[in-house]
Parts: sequence; C-alpha cells; structure tokens
Amino acid sequence: MNENNTANPRRVERVFVCIYLLAITWLVFGQTLRHDFVNYDDDTYVYRQPMVTSGLTVTGLGWAFTHVHARNWHPLTTISHMMDCQLFGLKAGGHHFTNVLLHSIAVVLLFLVLEALTGTIWRSAFVAAVFAIHPLRVESVAWIAERKDVLSAVFFFLTLAAYLRYARKPTGWHFVFVAILFTCGLLAKPMLVTVPFVLLLLDYWPLQRIVDARSFRKVVMEKIPLLALSAASSVATVIAQTRHMEGIEPFPVAWRINNALVSYLTYIGQMFWPTHLAAFYPHPENRLPLWEVMLATLFLIAISVAALVLRRKRPYFFVGWFWYLGMLVPVIGLFQVGMQGHADRYTYLSQIGLLLALTWALADLSSRWPYRRQILAVGAASVVAVLAWKAHAEVPPWRNSESLWQHVLAVTSNNQVAQNNLATLFEQRGQLDQAIAYYQQSIAIQSNSGQARHTLGLADAHTNLANAFLKKGEIDDSIAEGLIAIKLQPRLTDAYITLGNAHLQKRAVGEAIAYYEKSLQLSPDSILALNNLALIFATSTDGQFRDGPRAIQLAKHADALCSGKNPDIMRTLASAYAEAGQFADAVATGQQASSLAKAQRNLRLASEIDFDVDLYKVNLPRHGR
Repeated sequence: MNENNTANPRRVERVFVCIYLLAITWLVFGQTLRHDFVNYDDDTYVYRQPMVTSGLTVTGLGWAFTHVHARNWHPLTTISHMMDCQLFGLKAGGHHFTNVLLHSIAVVLLFLVLEALTGTIWRSAFVAAVFAIHPLRVESVAWIAERKDVLSAVFFFLTLAAYLRYARKPTGWHFVFVAILFTCGLLAKPMLVTVPFVLLLLDYWPLQRIVDARSFRKVVMEKIPLLALSAASSVATVIAQTRHMEGIEPFPVAWRINNALVSYLTYIGQMFWPTHLAAFYPHPENRLPLWEVMLATLFLIAISVAALVLRRKRPYFFVGWFWYLGMLVPVIGLFQVGMQGHADRYTYLSQIGLLLALTWALADLSSRWPYRRQILAVGAASVVAVLAWKAHAEVPPWRNSESLWQHVLAVTSNNQVAQNNLATLFEQRGQLDQAIAYYQQSIAIQSNSGQARHTLGLADAHTNLANAFLKKGEIDDSIAEGLIAIKLQPRLTDAYITLGNAHLQKRAVGEAIAYYEKSLQLSPDSILALNNLALIFATSTDGQFRDGPRAIQLAKHADALCSGKNPDIMRTLASAYAEAGQFADAVATGQQASSLAKAQRNLRLASEIDFDVDLYKVNLPRHGR
C-alpha cells in the first residue's frame, strides 16, 4: 500500500514533465511546419535526389545501404527521407514535422533515461528542458538536411536505456539489444562512434560499476564489440567522404588544432550566451590570435584537471565534462570535413554533458540555501523561458533560403558560403545580375584569403559564375570563367560541362563534344554530360556528329542512373533510338516519357515529346530539335 502511494505521485510527476517538455518543444519548433526547403543540402538529401523523392521502394532500400548519399553513408537517415517523400511528397512542412517529432521523442527519452539513471526527477527534467529548447538546437531541428541529428539522438537515448537495463541485469540478450540500437544510431549518423566512451563514463557514475582496477578492466573488455562497431562506422565514413574531399587541400594541422581548442571554448560560450548564431561559420584559418588559443588551452586543461581531482567527490562533474569533450572529438575539426570553423549542430548531444555537470553541481552547492526549492524552481523556470524565447526568435531565418543566408550575412563576416548560396538562389530565379554580383563577391572573399588554397571551393565559384553568364547570354565571359575554373582545378567535372554548354551555344559542336567527353572521363556517371552528349549524337543538324548507337549507349546509362524517373533523359533516349533507325523503340520510349512528364505535371515537355513521337511514327528522326 505504501509503495503504491509513493509510486503514484512519482508517476504523475513523470507524466507532467513529459507533457511540459513536449509543449515547450512544439511551442518553439512548431513554426517550422510552415517553412520551405533551403538550398543548403536539402537538395542533395531530398528534393533533387530521385531515389529519395521516389519514396519507399525495394530498389530505394537497397540503394540506401549500398550507396553514398549526400557525401555520407547513413542508410537509416536516407530511408527516413524516403518515408517522408512517400507520406508527404515534396511538401516541406511534412518533412519539418518529422524533424520536430523526432526531436520531441529524443527530449522525452533523455528525461526518462536520466531519471532512471540518477533517480532524480527535477534535475533530469531541467537538463531535458534546456536540451529541448536551447537556441543551439535550432539548426538540428529546423534544417531538414540535419535529420541525421534528431534520428540518431533517438537511437542514442534508446541505447542508453538498453544499457541501463543491461547494467542492472547483465545478460547476453540485453547486450545484443544494446548493440542493435547502437548500430541503428551509427546508421543514422556516424558521429555516435563515441558512444562506447559515454557508456564507460556512465559506468563510473551514476551506475557505479567501476570501483577498482579489476572492475575497470571488465567494463572496458565488454565494450570491445561496441568499439568494433565504432571502428567499422569510422572506416565507412572515411571512405564515403574521401571522394567529397577530393581537390580540397586539408588545412594545416596547426590550424586545425588551434581551431579545435578555441571551438571547445566557443561552444561553451554559446551555451551561456547564444547570440549571432549562423548556419555557417567560416573557418578562421591562421587568423586566431595566439592569446586566444593559449587561453582556450589553459582553460581546457584546468577544467579537465579539476574534473579528475573532483572525480570522487563530484563524479557527475567528471562524467559531464568528459562527455562534452569526448562526443565532440569526431567533429571538433581535427579531422577536416567541410570548410566550416564550427557548427551549432555539433552541440546537439555533446552539450548534454555540460548540462548534466552544471545542473548537479548547482543542486549540490545550493543544498544549504534557505528557500532552496523556491529559488531553484524560479531560476530554472526563468532560464527555460529565456532560452525558449531566444530559440523561438532564431527559428524564422530558416523559413526559406533567402532569409537564411541574409541572416548569415548579417551575423558573420567574409562568408563566401552565404554569398554563393544567395547567388545560386538568384540564378535559379532568373535574377542574373544579382546572382553575378553575389558570385563575384564570393570569389573575391576566397581569393583574398587563405582559402584560395582550397581550389575546389574557388573552382565551384567560377563555375557557378560561368553558368550565370551563360544564362545571361554573355558566352565569352562564361567561357573565360570556365577556363579559370579548370585551371584552378583540372578535375572539376561541372566546369567542363559548362564549357561544353557555352561552346554548344556558339555552335562550336566539336569543341562542345570534347569538353563533354572530358567530363565523362573524370566522372563516368555524370548524368548531365551523358545526356548532353547523347543529344548531340542523336539530333545534331550536322551529320558528321551524329552517331545513333553511341547516343543509345549514353542515354541508356543516364536513364539507368535516374531509375527511369526523368522524362528529359527518356526523351533523349527515344531520340537516340530514332537516329539508329529503331523507330518502334523510339515511339514506345517517347510515349513513356510523355506519360511521365504528364504525371509530373510538366505539360509543356509532354507536348514537345508528343510532337517527337509523331515524327517517329512516320520513321523520321528528331534532328535539330
């Protein structure tokens, strides 16, 4: 009877806390359901990836596990995007809904796991509340492409819950369950490779499984299977990202170490004072003052030593601090991935360690305060309210691409990524003068900084400018920019395609073919190069360039890469069949292309294809169209 009386109020408190956490999470992030996609990886993750936009298919599931997607191998994240496309199509609000839902689940799981680990409700609730609505969470939740954060977090907390069960009843099946959930987390985002280290910390506190050298060896040995999973994930990640980093000369080791040390301090500062947050922070390169690096180094050493000294008296501080340091290791900048100096999203799980240490430390230090409960309650409520207000104000810039990058330019300086993405946006809108101006600013920033040594990023800016000039009809300027791009980076496939397009507009067909062929040598699966070459070989008005069998070969390759989902590519294949005299195949393929275009509501393209089909029915090829 007494046990029930004790358990019921605690159960009510848990339910109340869960409802409260869900409420504040949706209060802050519910507004994202009205947001659009942004042109910052949302295209490569979702709306321009045919295998994803096709929804859940058997082919797609196999592809997710066997292909690199958006420069990473994270099949469960890829599948989650496929599920969204299956359910919501390309309505961005549905994709945002999933992000917020997953974050909400992660928040509740964090509270329940902490409460189960430590036996404290209100401290656990405070940590979960700050985790839920801190402004540093905005990037992870409001950015569709960062689905991997919120999805991996769910599996991370489930892994912790399963490990708690295993620690209390260590059976083989319980450990297998831990390993399965951990594997799922790695398949969502490989940043979870540090989980075995976090579990080791939890063994020390609050699980208290480490009491002497023997017990320490035991808990380390039992982590070996999990460490093997981490190692396998790390290898897969390196392989997946190697191709993405091709042409990017790594920052010198000294720059990376200096930036890593300062970034650890930067994230702590942002936790207490989250202002001037941005989607992209340029790397400081060699511009960090020596005093700043030294201060960061001394601070990290001092806190680490203090955590070690206090590990018996304040074990939560030891665990929380090294949780923070350890979880950031894969993304702190020692191993270069991308050109950013640091990123808000990297604090998504790592910051929990700091919150844990500070919350428990404050609770202990206030143990003798008069009116302790009232002071802590008011203080906690105030902190959560202020952070929620600040986070709510940080969400609107993510509503679309233009507002996002204009905000980034307002809070950062010399940000070539923001300039370049704004330029791309204006180019897509047909506002070519604005696009050219932003491209030129992006090039100026990169050329005048140490980042000029990273030729791929500068090779991209000149290629984009070349495309903008081409769309404006300034062909000679386009060719000039394209030549600069390949001089900076001779293996840049897109630059050769742009040069091919420019020469094609000048009716220099032979030169255009040479550039397209070069692009295919560098990237045999370049759909655009395959299609453009096939189109020339199938439809050129100059007979010396027509080659039906070669056109079929190229167009079939492009169509296979698109999984038969692109009506433009299928139109080219139909034209290739016609040039080779295979008119029955041309008619059948053209009709399929027309049906596909109509299904995609591209009625203008469907009408043009129907005209082509009428030619094929009377055994006429499509020359000059």
